[in-house]
Amino acid sequence: CISVHKPDAMLLGHRKYTFTAWCNSHLRKAGTQIENIEEDFRNGLKLMLLLEVISGERLPKPDKGKMRFHKIANVNKALDFICSKGVKLVSIGAEEIVDGNVKMTLGMIWTIILRFAIQDISVEGEHFSWLGKTAPYRNVNVQNFHISWKDGLALCALIHRHRPDLIDYSKLRKDDPMGNLNTAFEVAEKYLDIPKMLDAEDIVNTPKPDEKAIMTYVSCFYHAFAGAEQAETAAKRICKVLAVNQENEKLMEEYEKLASELLEWIRRTIPWLENRVAEQTMRAMQQKLEDFRDYRRVHKPPKVQEKCQLEINFNTLQTKLRLSNRPAFMPSEGKMVSDIANAWKGLEQVEKGYEEWLLTEIRRLERLDHLAEKFKQKCSLHESWTSGKVELLSMKDYESASLMEIRALMRKHEAFESDLAAHQDRVEQIAAIAQELNELDYHDAVTINARCQGICDQWDNLGTLTQKRRDSLERVEKLWETIDQLYLEFAKRAAPFNNWMDGAMEDLQDMFIVHSIEEIQSLITAHDQFKATLPEADKERIATMGIQNEIVKIAQTYGIKLSGVNPYTNLSPQDITDKWDAVKHLVPLRDQMLQEEVARQQSNERLRRQFAAQANIIGPWIQTKMEEISHVSVDIAGSLEEQMSNLKQYEQNIINYKCNIDKLEGDHQLSQESLIFDNKHTNYTMEHVRVGWEQLLTTIARTINEVENQILTRDAKGISQEQLNEFRASFNHFDRKRNGMMDPDDFRACLISMGYDLGEVEFARIMTLVDSNNTGVVTFQAFIDFMTRETAETDTADQVMASFKILASDKTYITVEELRRELPPEQADYCISRMTSYIGSGAPPGALDYISFSSALYGESDL
Repeated sequence: CISVHKPDAMLLGHRKYTFTAWCNSHLRKAGTQIENIEEDFRNGLKLMLLLEVISGERLPKPDKGKMRFHKIANVNKALDFICSKGVKLVSIGAEEIVDGNVKMTLGMIWTIILRFAIQDISVEGEHFSWLGKTAPYRNVNVQNFHISWKDGLALCALIHRHRPDLIDYSKLRKDDPMGNLNTAFEVAEKYLDIPKMLDAEDIVNTPKPDEKAIMTYVSCFYHAFAGAEQAETAAKRICKVLAVNQENEKLMEEYEKLASELLEWIRRTIPWLENRVAEQTMRAMQQKLEDFRDYRRVHKPPKVQEKCQLEINFNTLQTKLRLSNRPAFMPSEGKMVSDIANAWKGLEQVEKGYEEWLLTEIRRLERLDHLAEKFKQKCSLHESWTSGKVELLSMKDYESASLMEIRALMRKHEAFESDLAAHQDRVEQIAAIAQELNELDYHDAVTINARCQGICDQWDNLGTLTQKRRDSLERVEKLWETIDQLYLEFAKRAAPFNNWMDGAMEDLQDMFIVHSIEEIQSLITAHDQFKATLPEADKERIATMGIQNEIVKIAQTYGIKLSGVNPYTNLSPQDITDKWDAVKHLVPLRDQMLQEEVARQQSNERLRRQFAAQANIIGPWIQTKMEEISHVSVDIAGSLEEQMSNLKQYEQNIINYKCNIDKLEGDHQLSQESLIFDNKHTNYTMEHVRVGWEQLLTTIARTINEVENQILTRDAKGISQEQLNEFRASFNHFDRKRNGMMDPDDFRACLISMGYDLGEVEFARIMTLVDSNNTGVVTFQAFIDFMTRETAETDTADQVMASFKILASDKTYITVEELRRELPPEQADYCISRMTSYIGSGAPPGALDYISFSSALYGESDL
């Protein structure tokens, strides 16, 4: 009899020990424990409490009385609750439990364990595969819930599979079952909060350990690790959301930095372009022009690329935010794309004004240099003529002269007055040039004015002295009767002719500045007209020289001894001859100078035509490319990757065309260095070509970015290429103007054709989604976002909150330790630095508010 019942008694004892430990692992959450399972469950109170703890539900109110019928009523309430969960209780009644029947009590507890703890990992159930996680471990092969667990390796493998930090499996031995089991029991109790429900000695020394006891114990591992896996899933979701936010924040910081640097460059550049302080010399102003060319060729192009890249980054960031269900990015005040565009527009306006000012100043300085040189030449000629005139007019030779000499002096003075009057025009020209130099703000106006004033003062003094000498001669004129008419006639004819030759020499040496073939041709015509007057002048020279010949003939005829000097003029026949030879020598030199200028103007004309020939090709080419690009976004041509490839090739073709722009820049520079500022052969200026080229580069880059965003949207939303083509076909059909945008009426017609039942209120709501900036049009990107928004599977704030709640063990707050335990270091630090302190009761110091943090991830915040 003893040999028959002892195993049953031992089995019952082992099972009672295990079930008691299992019940206490749950009851301690309610602040209580049991010592003797059949005694402590007799009144039904702790039994009802156990069911409430493991089910999370409320049972009917228990009876507090101590009478037997009170206890039976409480146990019946517990049994009814078990039955309500679909469990059939066979041969278990409230009376047996109240009477302390051990077998019945243990049978009821086993039923509870099966329903609430083992159901998910039953041998027959699909979750038995959970134990398959131990399959890869050496010496482990779980086939049942008795002998497969005797050596303890299966338990250790189960722990190591989920928490490798707790057990070094490589050091375990199959021939040490007691050590393996005790290691598993101790680790589970200390680190996994699973009480010791089995005895290692009983398991090792029993041929077939109790299945129910082991199943009960293993179920605790399932629930412990199931919670850990749930927490791991929650942590992965949180890490994914935080990674999106961190990437977006990095893009925002990069945008802010790039925008600040670009705006700062514009801010520094504009004052330089607004500085309109003119240099005093042509060389200095030409250096300013060269500095400006360097700015346009070297310094500005990288900034054009930065501006374009900034717009692309902004669009990409907004697309990523929209796809991740985040609010749109709002840059800092003054750093919007529109702010940068306005600043850029202001820069280009200042650029245009600066270049116009430079060219105007260069023309002004050119004119000034020409006038200054002309002023100096006329002054030198005049000063050469006036040299010695003051001394001559101050002489008192008439006091001791003879009658003939007095009359000669008088006639000589008359000739001088004629010569003086002839020079009046030259003095007025000198004064007029000086006045013009002052009006044009010539840098050395002080020297010009001083020299002009000296000439004018000298001229006034000559007039005074001339009048004074005339008065003196007239007083003695009556005393003299004889006059040499021939000398006088020579002097009168020689003086104006000499003055004409002086004027001719001055004109033949006159400096000139022209800017066209027509202007130089006009000078050539004037020169030809001058040459036509030379025969008539030669006749005058011959006539004048004839007078001198007559004087010599008379003197020879009447034996008059001539002194060899005309008393009425300092001009000798040799002077007339020398000046006439000089005039004839200057004529061919003038011809050569004019022909050289013709050659220069012809060269300038070639430069104009060369520039115009290229500009008239490049200008329309840029316009054609702009029009072609504007149609790319509305044409379906294969997959987005194929469109991207075509656009990249298109972009490369445009970049390859840059050499033509550079060549045109070189021709433009040659034109400016040749002081060519107009071109009648083309309507395209270098500025037009530059602006058009920059717009072309920006437009192709934006078009490529739009396709990139479509690819990003397609991949993020799970749209197939066929769906995207259908969206494009619908969009193009209702894009009436073929400009890549739909008007609201066209968009409404498109939605109706797709089966939408639209009222005014609903359509207004949809328009706020696709046209948040009230531009009055719907872009293709906005159309795709709308068509995919309803079906998109994106994470939400509620999902993130639920994930944090799992990590926090259902608390409304989370601790720093929990974050560092469940999340990678980088994500944990991110959360800790941004979560606000939890405001509520019952939380430990340093608790954090994950609910407001989750909401902030999807709304306006400073995160």
